[in-house]
Amino acid sequence: MKNTVLIPTYRRPLDLSRCLLALQTQTKPVDQVIVVVRDTDSDTWQFLADFPTDKLPLQTVTVSVPGVVAALNAGLAAVEGDIVSITDDDAAPHPDWLEKINAHFLADSNIAGVGGRDWIYQRNQLEDGSQSVVGKLQWFGRVIGNHHLGVGEAREVDVLKGVNMSFRHAAIAQLHFDERMRGTGAQVHFEMAFTFALKRAGWKLIYDPQVAVDHYPAQRFDEDQRHNFNEMAFINLVHNETLVLLDHLPSLRRAVFLLWAIFIGTSDSLGLVQWLRLLPSQGQLAGKKFLASLRGRWLGWQTHKQFKIQNTLQEAQRATKFKSKFVVF
Repeated sequence: MKNTVLIPTYRRPLDLSRCLLALQTQTKPVDQVIVVVRDTDSDTWQFLADFPTDKLPLQTVTVSVPGVVAALNAGLAAVEGDIVSITDDDAAPHPDWLEKINAHFLADSNIAGVGGRDWIYQRNQLEDGSQSVVGKLQWFGRVIGNHHLGVGEAREVDVLKGVNMSFRHAAIAQLHFDERMRGTGAQVHFEMAFTFALKRAGWKLIYDPQVAVDHYPAQRFDEDQRHNFNEMAFINLVHNETLVLLDHLPSLRRAVFLLWAIFIGTSDSLGLVQWLRLLPSQGQLAGKKFLASLRGRWLGWQTHKQFKIQNTLQEAQRATKFKSKFVVF
């Protein structure tokens, strides 16, 4: 199997350098490395101009639209490998990363995606811990991540994480990352729509903690600053989560999800109960998060509804054209 590694990057040449160095030490050599670079990112273009061409089979793709979705879709169009492995510029895959990824795809032709643990280093301090439940969608719509804390054996999951996910190219040939995701940079939850689509098509997704990368969360240059509250970033996160789940869940579970989301929610997407829980410790900030969450839920519902209307109209138009051809015949 030929392996392609796809890396979207923006204004982080030092992090990108560490990532590329890690790819040079893979026990299973990479066959193609695609780095997707924004046209205005002069620092990264200068770094790549000086990068030794004999070290990696490196290919650059230019994108002018902001956001990780546009970058990944542009990169997918250039993929030549049987397996495409996606990671972030601020991550460094372990030496056996590609070898272990390949082993899973070779073992089972029904596997479309493989992901693993990202060992997170915050200010050079390892965020350690262990969780057995990883990447699962509960029946009422709550998504459990924990990809950075997973332990145990390889197992089937519902969701992979963008910093460490690989796909069988044949399984995703007609699939693209959802351009409805809001945000100008990270576009949080973009991977959920992609992996849920594969699950609906009947493919397997595997999480293996031994398929590992070291992750050094770096500065972002959009509205989402990771640890500082930004109203628009919060709204975007909740919108994306809401849209993906409304698209994926059947009608009854969709209704249950909306009720749960509004009245309970999570610490990242607040419902009424979560707002009351955080109110004593966060005060006005909890109120801002709650209002931003409600706004995000509403916008996610609106995007979902508009998409369904568009699909209905397109199906009606196709049916009309087919009927017209039949009558003429």
